[in-house]
Amino acid sequence: MSNDIEQTLEEAFPVIDPLMAPYGGRVLVQLRREKSTSKGGIILVDETRQTLRFNETVAKVRQIGPLAYKSPDDLKDWIEGPWCNEGDLVRTIKYGGDRFVVQPDDEGAPVVFITLQAREIISRIKNFEYAQKMKAFVD
Repeated sequence: MSNDIEQTLEEAFPVIDPLMAPYGGRVLVQLRREKSTSKGGIILVDETRQTLRFNETVAKVRQIGPLAYKSPDDLKDWIEGPWCNEGDLVRTIKYGGDRFVVQPDDEGAPVVFITLQAREIISRIKNFEYAQKMKAFVD
């Protein structure tokens, strides 16, 4: 990846099977894969990349549990509808959720997944270009 080129959607969110599915009112998200170099071309050491990996808040929704965004009283859909859908880019809480790491076959950076409560999705990001500008990574 060139230092002058931003990550593509596929580089940021490689397709990888998390080998898990969320139960109940939880949502499974995949965090944006960390970069190996800064915007200025500085190679980031592993310690910095690990810190960035777990500070990331931009994620892609992979799966939504069967009870997410439903009323606990009658299991009807929320009046305003779900906050997100599978495939959406979202912001998540920085701390919390059940985080786990999957090492992809491509020998690239590990991929981090989080299982969150549905209410821990903070916002939906309207497009990937805007998500790239968010300062969850060191530039």
